[in-house]
Amino acid sequence: MLIVRSARVALLTLAAAMPVAARAQPQSGPQTGIVFRNTITGEAMDTAEGKPGGRDTQAVKTFFQTGKNLYIDDKSCLRNGESLFLTSCSGCHGHLGEGKVGPGLNDDYWTYPANTTDVGLFSTLWGGANGMMGPHNEDLNPDEMLQVIAWIRHLYTGPVKDAEWLTDEQKKTYKPFKEGETFAKDVPGQCKPLD
Repeated sequence: MLIVRSARVALLTLAAAMPVAARAQPQSGPQTGIVFRNTITGEAMDTAEGKPGGRDTQAVKTFFQTGKNLYIDDKSCLRNGESLFLTSCSGCHGHLGEGKVGPGLNDDYWTYPANTTDVGLFSTLWGGANGMMGPHNEDLNPDEMLQVIAWIRHLYTGPVKDAEWLTDEQKKTYKPFKEGETFAKDVPGQCKPLD
């Protein structure tokens, strides 16, 4: 009994000594897909909870299995992502992701290193983080979050080589947002216009 207790204490001590970022990194789950982990605590999060809908699109199914966001360079999704970002995120992060009360989202510095991946950024949006960054899983469903993430990635002004969310092919043609850029309501793509 003493050995089991000592082992348990040793594990808890080791976990406490680990930097928060190391404990909170999203981990690939079993073959059933990705396990989304709270950015601060590292606890697994349940994506069945939160705002209804937005779980049956091909993009969400692919993302939940592979961590790849199919909306990254789809103009119809960028159009929606911009609108959702302006409504849900810009008050703290600025209209161009430049940062205000909350940190900037358009450069190559990430308060939470896990956010360099779309799985990490989704986890932060879903479960929240420190400070005023509360969870957005009641405001945005998973499909809407993927559209917001696509928009945040479109605002990126850092070195393209550091954009882990882009494929090598996408890096070759990446063009960041330019102020005044708009997307037509009827631009073709995977995302229907928002209601």
